[in-house]
Amino acid sequence: MKCVFLGSGSAFTVGADNFHSNVLLISDRGAKFLVDCGSDIRFSLFLEGYTYADITDIYVSHLHADHAGGLEYIGLSTKFDDRCDRPNLYLSNDLASDIWDRTLAGGMRSVAGQILDLNAFFKLHKINANGHFYWEGIQFRLIKVVHVDNGFFVIPSYGLFFEVDGVKIFMTTDAKLCEGENRCLYDAADLIFQDCETSPFPSSVHAHYSELVQLPVEIRRKMWLYHYQPGPLPDAVKDGFQGFIKRGQAFDFAQLPVTASEPA
Repeated sequence: MKCVFLGSGSAFTVGADNFHSNVLLISDRGAKFLVDCGSDIRFSLFLEGYTYADITDIYVSHLHADHAGGLEYIGLSTKFDDRCDRPNLYLSNDLASDIWDRTLAGGMRSVAGQILDLNAFFKLHKINANGHFYWEGIQFRLIKVVHVDNGFFVIPSYGLFFEVDGVKIFMTTDAKLCEGENRCLYDAADLIFQDCETSPFPSSVHAHYSELVQLPVEIRRKMWLYHYQPGPLPDAVKDGFQGFIKRGQAFDFAQLPVTASEPA
């Protein structure tokens, strides 16, 4: 299996040189699974030669638009295309009601002659706390990470931990660093796809490069960095990381060590 980063930028990435940090997993038999579905997904899929019709399975880590805003495009497009079945939609149980009521219903609830709900567009798979799901025989374990604390409660994001061809992968999705909570995952993983803010004005809701560069070298050397801002980037390789992921970069999990091909 391999994964292609349809984009590697932050929520406010601009221009066609990068898009939201959405990832396309492609199995050995060609099945395609989208990890997060941001509002620019129609453009990022197109540039890699795909359309909504290629996507049969989607995972959503949290409800920000750069991770869930493209579900309206996928859901409406597949519903009114007779070639398509409803895509499978995997997400944490605590997000399942909010994703319709607070994210999608405004644009998808009403169609000609009908009032619809989420099940009209997707086959919903709710994942329990500390749970997992399977795709193409691979177990994906949800990892609750801290993203936004609004002062009243913590809004989480759910990363993924999975193993392919003997390679253990931790994909953080959007997350504060929280090294203490995540250290066991960092240690267990062979490959880490790490949320990395590079803005000169840290938002406090993402791991910032200035924090990540202080991690032990044995962790940094397993990390590829993504979800960064436009503009000049630090020399991540010099600082002991694998590097910053570029839009269109692909990772082949069947090869050890995991190889990353340059964008086409």
